[in-house]
Amino acid sequence: MRYHIDTIPVWDALKLDGECLLCSLARKTELGEADRYLGASVMEPDTRIQVNARGFCKKHHAMLYGMSNRLGHALMLESHNAEMKSKVLQQCKSLEKAADSFAALSLGRLTRNGAALKKQMDEAIAALKELGSTCLMCKSIEENMRRYYHTFFHLYQNDAEFRKRFLSGKGVCVPHLAELFSVAQEELSAKEASEFIRQITQLEQDNLERMQEDISWFIKKFDYRYDSEPWKNSKDAVPRTVNKLRGWCVGEEPLPKE
Repeated sequence: MRYHIDTIPVWDALKLDGECLLCSLARKTELGEADRYLGASVMEPDTRIQVNARGFCKKHHAMLYGMSNRLGHALMLESHNAEMKSKVLQQCKSLEKAADSFAALSLGRLTRNGAALKKQMDEAIAALKELGSTCLMCKSIEENMRRYYHTFFHLYQNDAEFRKRFLSGKGVCVPHLAELFSVAQEELSAKEASEFIRQITQLEQDNLERMQEDISWFIKKFDYRYDSEPWKNSKDAVPRTVNKLRGWCVGEEPLPKE
């Protein structure tokens, strides 16, 4: 199959022979997004509007903060905080008004009007929770990953070499396993999806058993009776097992070293 701009990143991720090619793609996308938001795009009106509206989650604020571009980070925060201040105070005022009215109710009016006021307070609290949970980077990564899933299934169906290499590899992490099964229902026919699920289930079983052997051997190496035995493939079993079960989050980057 001829390589093109959409398939090259997926092929490159597979060739890394890591525990999850999709974690590699997600991390590559995440780093690219962080560089973009701290770069020249921070001054682009369209980007600022999006940042002001959605902001970033705790994880991605920590990531941006650690990239040593405090000015770029501050420029985004200045306008985002201004917009957030208005929205937060609006909900606080709504909550305050409803709470005052609720407190002033007589016992005779509590049943009829109290429920409506309680609903207003709950809605204001829910709106505040929503304001504190949106993330532009998470949304962008999710959109990019949807394209990678589509490309993955395009290759899986049409490139025999890709399919063979993937099925003889290390599989994917559990979160991305669930995503693949979900997207398979959209990308494949019922018969193809059934075969895909069967093959990937076997692949995951083989690799989870491999992980079990590695982590068990790692533990045994702390027993003096195994002191003279080789480490085999267990030295990095802890981070690999964490990343296999929860997606990449610890240890070496799932990308090639530059």
